[in-house]
Amino acid sequence: SQAAAIAQEVPEFSELAADSANWREAAPENLIQFRIQDGRGAERGVVLVEMAPFSAPGHIERFQALVASGDLNGTVFHRVIDDFMSQGGDVEQISTEKAENWPEIPGEFVFTRHPLDADDTVPPMQKLGPNSSATDGYILGFPVQTQSEYLASLTKDASVESWIAHCPGVASTARTTDPNSATTQFFLMRGTADFLDRQYTAWGRVVHGQEIVETMKTGEPVRLPEVLISAKMVSDMPEADRPRVLVQKTDGPAFASVLQENAGANVCDLPAVPSVAMFPED
Repeated sequence: SQAAAIAQEVPEFSELAADSANWREAAPENLIQFRIQDGRGAERGVVLVEMAPFSAPGHIERFQALVASGDLNGTVFHRVIDDFMSQGGDVEQISTEKAENWPEIPGEFVFTRHPLDADDTVPPMQKLGPNSSATDGYILGFPVQTQSEYLASLTKDASVESWIAHCPGVASTARTTDPNSATTQFFLMRGTADFLDRQYTAWGRVVHGQEIVETMKTGEPVRLPEVLISAKMVSDMPEADRPRVLVQKTDGPAFASVLQENAGANVCDLPAVPSVAMFPED
């Protein structure tokens, strides 16, 4: 597909950074760096997750605070299922006392857009099909599904409900059967699971290291699981040590053909929007 071709033809980081019409730099305050080892202590590498504040502000605030606290450090990916997801972040397994610091938070399964309002606080959505009827597309590179925007003209506040779809690479939140029971556990998608949409709070996506997510040891629970050695907000790291991430703009001219050629497609059936990371040692 055209999207796959774009993903395979990324120039050098500096060249992309200069192409502001087609690439944007992820804000450090929206980036989480996970450093991961396998169960025997061998380094697996770094996974970078970009958060989407427009989708779930309560969960973004929770994971920003959780990462900054250091309480995720040493947790394991205890439940990993092929073609589904890698789940971790169980602080209670390490410290009941620390877990008590993180009360349950309300679910944020959908977010509200006002597509007829040019000043909407949610960034515009680029859709795979006609603006009025398409239900799949992207916001800032995150895979999004939505009610038809035609419905906005029929509602009192001219709004529609939208949500980040549980496509490969998406970061979401574990919970019990109570929809308002999320605390510290999260999962990173290894496949597509549309039955989770509007039932679990998705709040970000992997922009570097998806191959690590997809090759973690599987099990329920996992024997010798991967360990989250450290979780850091990139904005809290010394500037000289920070990784940088560029994400292709889905409203840029280079991506326009992807939108046109895939009108009517399910966003999870397309390759993830390209992203490129650069680390200080690169």
